[in-house]
Amino acid sequence: MANNGTNTKSSLHLRSNSLPSTPHPLISQFEDNLQRLKTSEGASSVSSPLICNKLNDVQDLHDCIDNLLQLPIEQQTLVQECNEKCADDLLEGSLRILDICSIAKECLLLSKENTHELQSLIRRKRGIETGFKAEGLKYMALRKNVKKQIRKALVNLKANKLIASSSNNQDNNSSPMLGFLKEAETVTISSLERLLLFICNPKGHSNNRRWSAISKLMHSKRVVCDSEDSNTNEFEKVDAALLSLISHKSLSTENFQSYLEDLEICIQDLEIGVEQISRKLIRNRVSLLNIFNH
Repeated sequence: MANNGTNTKSSLHLRSNSLPSTPHPLISQFEDNLQRLKTSEGASSVSSPLICNKLNDVQDLHDCIDNLLQLPIEQQTLVQECNEKCADDLLEGSLRILDICSIAKECLLLSKENTHELQSLIRRKRGIETGFKAEGLKYMALRKNVKKQIRKALVNLKANKLIASSSNNQDNNSSPMLGFLKEAETVTISSLERLLLFICNPKGHSNNRRWSAISKLMHSKRVVCDSEDSNTNEFEKVDAALLSLISHKSLSTENFQSYLEDLEICIQDLEIGVEQISRKLIRNRVSLLNIFNH
């Protein structure tokens, strides 16, 4: 019996070490990043700066995760708290997010390549000719395929969100570190969902009045900032402008080229954000594998 009491005291001592009375600065940093991401989810409009900020916040969140995973006490706690199923769930969760990142990168790459082809054609033709119309129709066909791919990914993503949420509810009594990993998974999935919706622009073709508003926007002499038309994104502007050109409506190719340039910059920023998140996810996944296989 004495030995059992000693073991119990030792176990309690280890657990108390993993839950210090004064939170580690990294924990406060993690919670701040998490709160910023949760707050931005309530935004009524989505613009490229908002999406890029979310991707940056996700990167910061996973940087905190990486630093926490390097702490010996947190490594010890994870080993104690996580059974084989729990460890598998964490590793499977990181794979699911990496799959979403891969889909986003592929869609962005396809969009960038076709945008470059349109820009090259405009520079060569310097006007609206048969070749441009054919290339424009090709772009619209690609956009349709990208949207189809994203819609399919969003269905799987919603299922992943349910899995992550269910896992969070089951792990309420587990260690703070395990909770951090699960919360990071949930908000990362939500942020990538926002990105895919931004690329897909699911409501771009559903409302004729929106098309009319975009047409007026395109005819202005200067580019209207996002604050003046917060529901318009760079993908939507190019889609609407291209439809107008293909339909032989009055529109300056100079304006259209400026929208293509804006879209190119937007895609580049999004690509960088997604790539950085992918690298941090892989790094943290390797850390978890090392912890659980130690």
